[in-house]
Amino acid sequence: MIEAYKKYDSSYGTKFTTYAYPYILGSISEYVRENKQIKLSKDINQLKSKIDKAKTILAQNLMRPPTIEDLSTFLELPVELINRIETYQTTCTSLDELTGDELSKYEIIGDKYYDNDYLIALKNELENLEEPERTIMKERYFEDLTQAEVAKNLGLNQVDVSRKERKTLIKLRQKLN
Repeated sequence: MIEAYKKYDSSYGTKFTTYAYPYILGSISEYVRENKQIKLSKDINQLKSKIDKAKTILAQNLMRPPTIEDLSTFLELPVELINRIETYQTTCTSLDELTGDELSKYEIIGDKYYDNDYLIALKNELENLEEPERTIMKERYFEDLTQAEVAKNLGLNQVDVSRKERKTLIKLRQKLN
């Protein structure tokens, strides 16, 4: 509203509200478009909008939710394209979100992919690392510190931490494969 006020020119003979409403609406639309969690191309957004409008129109005309085939015929678009556009989600949910079992989605998904033998071997290899590599791995991957923070803790520079981390990861991969 403040930006609209700054740009408003009363010499055109319009009320401020007449000028400000579309200006504010445009600013809100731009903010929403630019700050989505998942960015889709303009073409996909336009197709998604057309499909949503077609759903509303067809639901009113058919007195039931339209099928993909109904949408395809109405919009003259291939069924595969409509299916693909429909699968795009513009909202995200956090992996930290709790489920009904009081577990995070991360915990549920993670459980399915654990290979206990691999985890035991990894733990053993991490324990066998020399210093400062062990500390670098611990702070980077278990304490989630940045390379700069690890470097400060160890009295090294960030480039040295980066090099040691990369070499250690290569060594761990070779030993675990």
